[in-house]
Amino acid sequence: MTQIKLRNWQIECAESALAVYERHSHFLCHATPGAGKTVMVASVAKTLFLENKIDFVICFSPSRAVARGVAETFSRVLGRSFNGQMGAAGGSYTYQSMDTLPDELWRVLDEYRVFVVLDEIHHCSGTNWSDSSIGNSWGRTILERIQGKASYTMSLSGTPWRTDNCPIALSHYRDSDGQISCDYEYGLRRAISDQTCRAPQIVLVDNREISLQSSAFGCRSFASISESLENKHIKYPDFLFRDEIIDQILSEASRRLTNLRRSAPEAGGLVVASSVAHAEQIARRLSMIDETSIIVTYKSPDAQKTISKFKTSSARWIVSVGMISEGTDIPRLHVCCHLSRIRTELHFRQVLGRILRRQETEMADSNAWLYVLAEPSLTEFARRIEEDLPGERVVSIHSDSVSTDGQTSKKIELVEGQDLSLPLDPVGRNSVEESIHNEGSSEKNSIDLHVSNRFWNEILSLFVT
Repeated sequence: MTQIKLRNWQIECAESALAVYERHSHFLCHATPGAGKTVMVASVAKTLFLENKIDFVICFSPSRAVARGVAETFSRVLGRSFNGQMGAAGGSYTYQSMDTLPDELWRVLDEYRVFVVLDEIHHCSGTNWSDSSIGNSWGRTILERIQGKASYTMSLSGTPWRTDNCPIALSHYRDSDGQISCDYEYGLRRAISDQTCRAPQIVLVDNREISLQSSAFGCRSFASISESLENKHIKYPDFLFRDEIIDQILSEASRRLTNLRRSAPEAGGLVVASSVAHAEQIARRLSMIDETSIIVTYKSPDAQKTISKFKTSSARWIVSVGMISEGTDIPRLHVCCHLSRIRTELHFRQVLGRILRRQETEMADSNAWLYVLAEPSLTEFARRIEEDLPGERVVSIHSDSVSTDGQTSKKIELVEGQDLSLPLDPVGRNSVEESIHNEGSSEKNSIDLHVSNRFWNEILSLFVT
């Protein structure tokens, strides 16, 4: 087995998990994106093998790229193959594959001592109450086929809440405030202090002179993106597809990346686009400032090979649609442009997490730079990054609630002392990677939108002591 030096938090968390396993079978780790959760849980598996407490490990995660990375990490830490075959230490699978996995794999849980790892568990929702309508198919599978059968389970998440306020599978919540109960927490503030993660610098890009013109209402002027969005005739995607907006963000991010590469020659940048057409538009605009880029989307036939090649190259830019939003490990990414139309706090933090992971050779004061339009929701999410959880309540316990993407969560009545164990949820999507949006910008109408060249930035330098 390969000896890997663990960070202090990984040692603490692993020891805490092993102590909990003396009394209970489940453990939930909440650690900021980029902290190294996979290495930590692989070290727990290593100890369980050495103590002869398990025979096999099964890992589930939200995408093939992440599942492949998990398999590589476990194989490296355990010093054994991790391909799910005879003689292997275990196997790594996606949540989407649960419905098609052979019965032989599920029988392993009945016949052997199995350690099940559930990465990015917030994608799995549900409860173990009699109402099976609460939760998604992944969550129900966890409750029906894993809970009570696995010798040990560990859930991992950097963002342990859901936008629809549904409970997360196998989790417990305080009935007083709906706050999730984690067995171990490692927040971004401590991760930056430990030099595990980079300090985020969030650049909110705004414009002082925006005008709308229409035969219906004449001409209206606005002094910010936020103010203009109060008008029902303009929507956020209308800004995302404007060349002048794209050019402003890309030119600033390009200059930042050039400066960073003076001390970190391998540093790279990520643009999170809204659609395939949008990604192609962004790549064209990058070429106009003499920047080359690689596009990777859910339609790319060799998407995983493209990501792997970029990860080990010195190429400057990769433009992604639904492929590098969560869990994908590319430590050389230092700069990100958030041009997705998705505006949930969970997605915002996951995108930021792609540029937080530090490399061992980095300078102690290295930063991560996120460029985003100063849209009201995104601005609020940026200001709340210093909070480990987004608010007092992360699950709706007593009343119905409507999520930001239009989903309505089930009403959950919590009885004193009742256990809240839960399942999983692709939220009606084929993949946990973000839902793929319709091509092109918002509906065309007779309104003319003009964005001036009077751009300005607000830079949020977070975690300043």
